[in-house]
Amino acid sequence: MLLVSGQKIALNQLIQNDTKFELAIQFSTNFDVDISSFGIGLNDTLYHDDYMTFYNQPQTPKGEVELNLEQKKSSSISAVFHFDLSKIDPNQIPRFVICATVANAHSTMREIQNGQIDLIHSSGQVVATYPLNTSSLIQEKALMLIEIYFKSNVWRMAAIGQGFNGGLKALVEHFGGDVAETVTTSTSIIPPVHASTIKASTPVANASSIDLKKKIVLDKIEKEAPHLIDLAKKSLLSLEKNKLLNVKARVALILDYSGSMNKQYKNGDVQSVLDRIMPLAVNFDDDGSFECWAFAEKPLRLSDVSLKNLNQYIETESGGHKYWKAGARFNNEPAVLKTVLEYFTQESCSDLPVYVVFISDGGVSETKKIKHILKYASKQPIFWQFVGIGGRHYGVLEQLDTMDGREVDNCNFFEMDNIQSMPEAQLYDLLLQEFPLWLKDAKAKNIVKK
Repeated sequence: MLLVSGQKIALNQLIQNDTKFELAIQFSTNFDVDISSFGIGLNDTLYHDDYMTFYNQPQTPKGEVELNLEQKKSSSISAVFHFDLSKIDPNQIPRFVICATVANAHSTMREIQNGQIDLIHSSGQVVATYPLNTSSLIQEKALMLIEIYFKSNVWRMAAIGQGFNGGLKALVEHFGGDVAETVTTSTSIIPPVHASTIKASTPVANASSIDLKKKIVLDKIEKEAPHLIDLAKKSLLSLEKNKLLNVKARVALILDYSGSMNKQYKNGDVQSVLDRIMPLAVNFDDDGSFECWAFAEKPLRLSDVSLKNLNQYIETESGGHKYWKAGARFNNEPAVLKTVLEYFTQESCSDLPVYVVFISDGGVSETKKIKHILKYASKQPIFWQFVGIGGRHYGVLEQLDTMDGREVDNCNFFEMDNIQSMPEAQLYDLLLQEFPLWLKDAKAKNIVKK
C-alpha cells in the first residue's frame, strides 16, 4: 500500500493481529540527519525522558521501541524502529511520533533528495510505504514523519510529513520538553545531539564544570563497574535536573531483612537496589561508597558498599544474606532508625548532609516510636528517603508528608511493585524529588552548614 501525507489507517488492516512490526526509514542526502521517536503521554507531552528514543538512547525501558541505526553509506542514511505493541500500555502512552532533524546549521529538510518510510510485517514483508515529498518545505530543519497512536481500542498509523522551522529545539518544546539556552541552567531532556546546535549560545567556561563532573563519575564507573554505565547516565540526568550535580553528601542504605523480604533477596531485587544507589554515591561522595545496614529484630551494620565489592554484594557480604545475624525476622524500624541516627550524629559526624535510602516491604506498626525519632531527627542534617517495594501496610511512612512537629520536612516516601517495574530514570527522579527541597530548607535553618 502506498501512503500519502495525512492518510490514517488501522494497523490491523496491514499487520493483522500481530503486535510486532518495523518502521524502516531511508534518506538520500549528503548531510547528517538524526532520527528519533517520542513516546507521548495522555497530556500530549513526552511521557518521560526514557521515552525519547534516539542514537544515544536506542531503547525504551521495557523494549517497547528499539532503534537500529545502519552505518551511513555514501549518500544514504537508514534507521529501523522495532515496535512491540504488546509491551505498551495505551492508557499511559497512547502515541509515538517518529521525527527527523538536520544535524548542522546550514542544511534544511528540503534538501533531502529522496526519502521513504516502510512499514514491515514481522514476517519481513513490506506492507505499506510512505514516500516523502519535501518540495513544499522551505527552511524547516525538523520533520514529523509517522505517528503510531491508539484510538477507539485500535492501534493506528498516520503519515504526517509536517515540518518545523526551529529544528530540534522546536520539536522538543512541541512535545513539552525544555531546551535551555545554556548548559549551566539546562533541564533539557536530552544531551545536545550535535555540538553545532548549541555552539553559538554555550559558554565553554560555564559548561566545563558540569561536563567535567559527569566525566569523572562516568569514567570511574566505566573503569570499575561498566555494567552500571547506563544507570549512571540516567542518574546524572536526574541529578542535573535537580541541580544536585555539585552537591557533596554522604549516602547510606537501610535494607528490610524481615522474613517477608526473602523472595526479593533471592530474585535479585535487593541487589538491584544497591546497583541503582551506587551512581548517586559516586556523584555525592568522593570515595564512591555508602554505609549499609540491614534490620529485622536488630539492626546489623554491614560493610560499606563500594564499586569494588558491589558485584554480588548481597550474596557475598558476611557470608551472604542467608547468614546475616539480625535476630528474629520481624520488623523493628525504630531500632535501626535510632542506630543510624546515632551513627551519623555521634559516632561519625561530619559537616556534610546525609542522604539515607530506607527500603521496606511494609508491615510497619511502631507508629509512635517512628514519629518520635523522625521528629527529633528533623533537627539533624539527615534526609530520609523511604521506598516501599512490593509490599503493603506501610503505615506511618505514608503519612510523612503531613506529619507535624518537625523543624523541616526531612523525609519522603513512594512505593512501587518491584525495582524492575519502574524505568530507571523515573526511579531516580522519585529518589531525588524532595532531597533538594530539604537541602534548601535545612541550609536556611543552619541545620546543614552552607
